[in-house]
Amino acid sequence: MSFEPPTPPMNLPTDLVNTLNESTPEHLRDIATYAEELAEHKERKARLEEETTEDEIEKRPDDLPDDVPTKATITIKEINDNRYYYWQWREGEKIKSKYKGPVNPDK
Repeated sequence: MSFEPPTPPMNLPTDLVNTLNESTPEHLRDIATYAEELAEHKERKARLEEETTEDEIEKRPDDLPDDVPTKATITIKEINDNRYYYWQWREGEKIKSKYKGPVNPDK
């Protein structure tokens, strides 16, 4: 059995290693438990954010312009007896629109 302390990982900051070296065995066990739980929490959060981003990318219509948010809906406006599609979405208190194209492109 060795009486030498374990070698810390090279990527740990020196001040963290010093703090750990000065800690009691009880605190070290608490730190280990907390560190494991925190690592799991951060990994879970990263997975959820990645899944959300992938869902948003998958749901984005092919013809949706880059400057129109995914939450936009298509509305029809009639102007001078002609009907046109517009992307429409809310930004705060304002409703924004962007022209998409005519309802009947042959007219």
